[in-house]
Amino acid sequence: MKKYIYISLGWLCVILGSIGIVTPVLPTTPFLLLAAFLFSRSSEKLRNMLFKNRVFGKYLSNYFNNVPIPLKEKLISIAFLWAGLGATFYFAALSRVVVVILIIIGVAVTVHIATLGLWRKM
Repeated sequence: MKKYIYISLGWLCVILGSIGIVTPVLPTTPFLLLAAFLFSRSSEKLRNMLFKNRVFGKYLSNYFNNVPIPLKEKLISIAFLWAGLGATFYFAALSRVVVVILIIIGVAVTVHIATLGLWRKM
């Protein structure tokens, strides 16, 4: 029973991660990492399928192997992040607390993206 729950949650994470590719508000990486974890606990076949996927495979392998992201891709990712947050700030009526929380999250994600691959395994 637990295996099927993990598989279902893994697929949900893949779907949410896929949506996150085209929407700046929904994160892609955490959902794909969680899907990889859930599939590794339930189905080696699904885990391998995720890592061999033409869209996610290289991305996940690079992440798990701490392969640096090219500077251009980092800058584009950070620009999309802040453009999405800026649009949210502009178009949504948010309380100051929510704005501060989003800015803190934005800064944390920016630091995470900027430092990805800097701490390579020797």
